Amino acid sequence: MRISSSFDSGAIEVVSLDDAADVRLRLRPDNAADFHQWFHFRLTGAAGRPLRMVFENAATAAYPDGWPGYRCVASYDRQHWFRIAGTRFENGELVVEHTPAHDSVYYAYFEPYSHERHLDLIARAERSPDVRVRSLGSTVDGRDLDLVVVGREAPGRVPVWIIARQHPGETMAEWFVEGLLERLLDGADPVARRLREQALLCIVPNMNPDGAVRGNLRTNAAGRNLNREWRDPDPLASPEVFLVRAAMERTGCALFLDIHGDEALPYVFFSTAEEVPGFTAAAAAAQARFVETFRAVSPDFQTEEGYKPGRFGEELLTLASKWVANHFGCVSLTLEMPFKDNAILPDAEAGWNGARSKRLGAAMLTPILRHLEEAPGR
Repeated sequence: MRISSSFDSGAIEVVSLDDAADVRLRLRPDNAADFHQWFHFRLTGAAGRPLRMVFENAATAAYPDGWPGYRCVASYDRQHWFRIAGTRFENGELVVEHTPAHDSVYYAYFEPYSHERHLDLIARAERSPDVRVRSLGSTVDGRDLDLVVVGREAPGRVPVWIIARQHPGETMAEWFVEGLLERLLDGADPVARRLREQALLCIVPNMNPDGAVRGNLRTNAAGRNLNREWRDPDPLASPEVFLVRAAMERTGCALFLDIHGDEALPYVFFSTAEEVPGFTAAAAAAQARFVETFRAVSPDFQTEEGYKPGRFGEELLTLASKWVANHFGCVSLTLEMPFKDNAILPDAEAGWNGARSKRLGAAMLTPILRHLEEAPGR
C-alpha cells in the first residue's frame, strides 16, 4: 500500500502503513498556522482489502465538534464522491473503515474543488458577453486573485458583491459559486437576465487560492485567517482582503454575501448582522425579506438553527460580512453550508456535496433579484 498527497489540495501525515487493519494517520496543519482538519490523499494497492484508518489527532482538530455524525468522502475517479458509512469518532480519534473496490482511491474531508477547476470556471464565465474577468492583484504566493464582473458599470446599476472560500478547506463555497454563475449566465433564465440588466455583480470565486492549493483548512500562505482581517488588512500578509476591500470601495456595495462551510452544524443557515453597530430597523426589514425569500425558494435552507448571539465577541468587525454591514450599511450576510449532511433533507450516499452546493448557489439568484427590485428608489 501507498499513500500520497503531493497534489493540489493534498494534505495528510502518515504515521504507519504496515497493516491495512491499522493504518495510522495524522491531520496535517496549515502551512503557517496550527489549524488542522482538512485532509485529502490518495491510497493505492488495497483493492478488496478491509481498511481501518485512524486519524490520531482528530481530538485536537480546529473543530472537534465536527466529527460526531461526520462521514468521510471517497472517490475512485475524482468526479463522483460518496460518503463512507464506516466513519466514527471514538476515544478522541477519527476512524474510517472502508474496503476499496479498486487499487486507487481518494479520501477527503469534503469533495475537493481544484485550482484547475477554478481556472476553467473563470474561462467559461468570460465567454459570456456580459462578463469581464479582472485580476485584482497577487496573493502571497503570487497567484491571481480573480474577480468575475457580471453586468456593465453604468449609472443605476446596483453593486452586489459575492465572495467565497476565505477558508480554503470550505470547498462547498466555490461549488456554490459555480452553480450561481452557471445560472446567472444562462441566456434562457429570466431571473438571470433581469439581474444582468439591473446589477453590477462582483464575484470572487476563491478568496484564498494559495491556501486551497496548499491543502490548508483555514488560512492563507502567510498563516492569516482572512475572515479576521477585514478591519485592518495587511497588504503583505493578507493582500487578498486588502485588494478586495479596495475594489469594493471603488464600486460601492448594496448587497454582500460571504459563502462558507461549517464543520459542526448539519444545516444551511445565515450568520446575520443584528449585532453590528449601527444596524437599523430598515436594515433589519431588508435582511428579513432576503432571508425569507431564500427560505421560500430553497428547502435546503432553514432559519431555526445557526450561530448563537455573541459568538464573535470583540472580533465582530474583523469578519467580512460584519465589516461590510457596518461600513456600507447594506444587507450583508454570511452563508454557511454543512461539511456533514443537511439534517432536514439528508442524503445517505452523498451527504452535503458539490452538486447540492451548486443548486443552492443557483437558488440564490431569486432573493438577490427581489432585494434589488425592492431597494429604495427603484
